[in-house]
Amino acid sequence: MSNPFVRIVEPLDPKQPLKKFFNLSKLEDVRYARLPFSIRVLLEAAIRNCDEFLVKTGDVENILNWKVVQHKNVEVPFKPARVILQDFTGVPAVVDFAAMRDAVKKLGGDPEKINPICPADLVIDHSIQVDFNRRADSLQKNQDLEFERNKERFEFLKWGSQAFKNMRIIPPGSGIIHQVNLEYLARVVMDQDGYYYPDSVVGTDSHTTMIDGLGVLGWGVGGIEAEAVMLGQPISMVLPEVVGYKLLGNPQPLVTSTDIVLTITKHLRQVGVVGKFVEFFGPGVAQLSIADRATIANMCPEYGATAAYFPVDDISIGYLIQTGRDKEKVMCTKKYLEAVGMLRDFKNSSQDPDFTQVVELDLHTVVPCCSGPKRPQDKVAVSDMKNDFETCLGAKQGFKGFQIAPDRHDTIVKFNFEGCDFELAHGSVVIAAITSCTNTSNPSVMLGAGLLAKKAVEAGLTVKPYIKTSLSPGSGVVTYYLRESGVMTYLSQLGFDVVGYGCMTCIGNSGPLPESVVEAITQGDLVAVGVLSGNRNFEGRVHPNTRANYLASPPLVIAYAIAGTIRIDFEKEPLGINASGKKIFLKDIWPTRNEIQAVERQFVIPGMFKEVYQKIETVNKSWNALDAPSDKLYTWNPKSTYIKSPPFFDGLTLALQTPKTIEDAYVLLSFGDSVTTDHISPAGNIARNSPAARYLTSRGLTPREFNSYGSRRGNDAVMARGTFANIRLVNKFIDKQGPQTVHFPSGETLDVFDAAERYKQAGHPLIVLAGKEYGAGSSRDWAAKGPFLLGVKAVLAESYERIHRSNLVGMGVIPLQYLPGEDAGTLGLTGRERYTIVIPEKLKPQMKVQIKLDTGKTFHAIMRFDTDVELTYFHNGGILNYMIRKMAS
Repeated sequence: MSNPFVRIVEPLDPKQPLKKFFNLSKLEDVRYARLPFSIRVLLEAAIRNCDEFLVKTGDVENILNWKVVQHKNVEVPFKPARVILQDFTGVPAVVDFAAMRDAVKKLGGDPEKINPICPADLVIDHSIQVDFNRRADSLQKNQDLEFERNKERFEFLKWGSQAFKNMRIIPPGSGIIHQVNLEYLARVVMDQDGYYYPDSVVGTDSHTTMIDGLGVLGWGVGGIEAEAVMLGQPISMVLPEVVGYKLLGNPQPLVTSTDIVLTITKHLRQVGVVGKFVEFFGPGVAQLSIADRATIANMCPEYGATAAYFPVDDISIGYLIQTGRDKEKVMCTKKYLEAVGMLRDFKNSSQDPDFTQVVELDLHTVVPCCSGPKRPQDKVAVSDMKNDFETCLGAKQGFKGFQIAPDRHDTIVKFNFEGCDFELAHGSVVIAAITSCTNTSNPSVMLGAGLLAKKAVEAGLTVKPYIKTSLSPGSGVVTYYLRESGVMTYLSQLGFDVVGYGCMTCIGNSGPLPESVVEAITQGDLVAVGVLSGNRNFEGRVHPNTRANYLASPPLVIAYAIAGTIRIDFEKEPLGINASGKKIFLKDIWPTRNEIQAVERQFVIPGMFKEVYQKIETVNKSWNALDAPSDKLYTWNPKSTYIKSPPFFDGLTLALQTPKTIEDAYVLLSFGDSVTTDHISPAGNIARNSPAARYLTSRGLTPREFNSYGSRRGNDAVMARGTFANIRLVNKFIDKQGPQTVHFPSGETLDVFDAAERYKQAGHPLIVLAGKEYGAGSSRDWAAKGPFLLGVKAVLAESYERIHRSNLVGMGVIPLQYLPGEDAGTLGLTGRERYTIVIPEKLKPQMKVQIKLDTGKTFHAIMRFDTDVELTYFHNGGILNYMIRKMAS
């Protein structure tokens, strides 16, 4: 191979033949040594897959001076080593693949060219719900109901695993995608095709960044972008800025990794890191376990960065051995990283790279905290929780306000549950869930929760029976060490039985609350509370009846469950009073760091990981028994309400259509800041009075059979109706929360879908107005597919979250951004105008386009196609259309 950036080295493993690896430049080149480690991995992947482009343009040589060129929009074609998917995003991806095969065949091409080139692992973890809890058979009953509800989806996925090469399915009940990736799938260094090279991954889930904690560069992308990557298309990205996050000091004894990540999330939201890499360095990193680092990397989407990278060090190598990876391969991994200068010593400051910007955190300053009540970045110290919540009660409706009248702050509603009388008030905890890969991947916080439960039970404390408690681990390894260490019994006594291996409450699959609890909340218009060890608490996500939701560490989830309310000062008020009349305070039962570490050393051992993962693909008998068709083209069932051939490729021809000016568009919705993908395309409950519910009812289904929006992402008819269907949606055209808008030609207030249908039938294009951080949250491609199907041609926002902007590009929806210093307010936009967006014949990245209003006003906005490749996708009507034409021709 003639690439001057390939180096031949002595075999790293004497038993293997000579291996080659890629290196950007001679190791003596001081410029290479100054590159952030995340940039090194990014460019190694670019050279390995796209060396001709980089060598031809000389960009590699230039990028060694990356601090100079990073502000000049240098494009890097990044091809990750792997793709991972979960079932909520995986089902629509496989639906698209099946539909693309049909489209390629119609255009005269070979349909089997639509096949993953890049290895893909799909973990089924989003379908299981907390229907049963607080009983020994909860796990089995929830898993049985999961299969009853989702059998058709699972059969479709099993067809996909057989019809497509390079696609592996990890069956339901195995764990959460990112924890399985961390503990099992991740290689750190790839060893294939005669080369060693760094492991890298993109995933159809925003928390793919969790793997960055192990030194694998990865981030979330939309399903449509992942599909293109699977088909061999590189991700064209502008070389990112890298913020160096320096960690100093040691955490205090009572502080958990959850407290650290919530602190970092608030800090980096203030710094502003959207579209940037964050790379951690400094001596404080050496104080963190890989599970701690993975927790911090997992919540990268919550602070808005593209990646949150921890380079590989000796602790990473030790983790690979602890989790049962082959020791010889691990030693080869270490030798390779040493050979290319990519094994990090965080205590050696001479290895510190050049960063765009450096910010610092002294770990000793972190205090126990939660985040809420509506956003992950709104951190609250535990000592301030009571006062903060009471302030939120009366504050104006918003991220930190519920606008409850002062005379109603002390409202109490009495109710009966299972023959006993109880009371609910504002701040009462009704959901307490230890859930999400963010925390269940971390033995220190899980064992901490178990030890706290043990001490609580021994002190005579209990959890009120109406509180919906649950434990949904990210892998079977967690149950293994909780059981072996003896704490599982105590967790069960407090109601935290294992209810399933999946995301569950974290993604809104929290299941129903008791009817009497719902009636009490509704009667008193109460701000009821969910406390969860998850990563997101956006409005309407966790449960329709919990208006306040707080992210907390697993031990704190149990503490608030015991207290039964968020309105408690743990330092001054007892958790409870036992049968002997003794007041028990949180400090009395909180385990010390030494206690936790001693149990972890004894019980979290390699044998557990090996035993769990060696049977992961065959352990689920229900999955094994599924009978899936073997045809290469999928036979669509017109009666299905789960799997439907999408309309995205209807009428597609080989010839390109010239993009046209958008004329006299109506505004479908007008938003403020922080509109999330949960607002745009909810994943959870299908409300009984919604357009989606009416559609399913017309197909003969009862409300019990509705399942969730997430489970129905293989059916565009449901998902279009579910777009902007979040019950907490705040649309400036409407004076209350809800999924409605004004249809301006008639003046009627309608459900969003119904209004969009009226516009579409009349031939009117639509746009959406928004503020800052539009599209924050999950990577769900339906947050772009749905608006596309509603007839939305463009979005005009102050700023975008990275993944959602990419998804809009992938669907051919134009992301427009106000000029700096301008917004709807400064321009005097009401949203009631009609908008003409002038699209020039010749387009270039990030060009300004003219927008004309029917009022006579004219202004300009930036068209956020950031690269030439993105413009190519736009000319094709989206990334999938581009891939179909490419495969067909």
